[in-house]
Amino acid sequence: MSQLTHKVWMDRALAEARLAQAHDDVPVGAVVVQGGRVVAQAHNRREVEADPTAHAEILALRAAAQALGSWRLDGCSLYVTLEPCTMCAGAVVLARLPELVYGAVDPKAGAAGSLFDLVREPRLNHRVQVVTGVLAEESGALLRTFFQSRRADPAGRRGSAPGTAGTLPAASGGVA
Repeated sequence: MSQLTHKVWMDRALAEARLAQAHDDVPVGAVVVQGGRVVAQAHNRREVEADPTAHAEILALRAAAQALGSWRLDGCSLYVTLEPCTMCAGAVVLARLPELVYGAVDPKAGAAGSLFDLVREPRLNHRVQVVTGVLAEESGALLRTFFQSRRADPAGRRGSAPGTAGTLPAASGGVA
């Protein structure tokens, strides 16, 4: 796909990320696309659902599988504003997604090229094509703003130990 097409879908993922921010969750959004149409979209809902697995990617993959009637998401692409963690990268591999497109890198928890590269691990039975850096600045800025506001208001850190919320570096479009 072209960079322009990637940007269109990542804009949609950014809109989802803003919905997460509206309910005080880390602003990450995800969109699953197949054949030029949105199959599913979601945003982080860990705070709302009190569920550590309610990441945008997991919710979008579940909704896509339901919509398509199959856990195999052949022919789909996942667009996500932040590099997936190990849980989400594992789900991407297990869903047999051919393509992952993400915005900001996550050097402290990313599992699609930064800290780990689970999605391209040669010992696994499926590898994913990865496109990085699509609207990375916009994605990173949204995350940095969120974490800066949390640091400014320590009472707003739901369950975080002092000094740990939002400690990701800002390098390469990552979050700070």
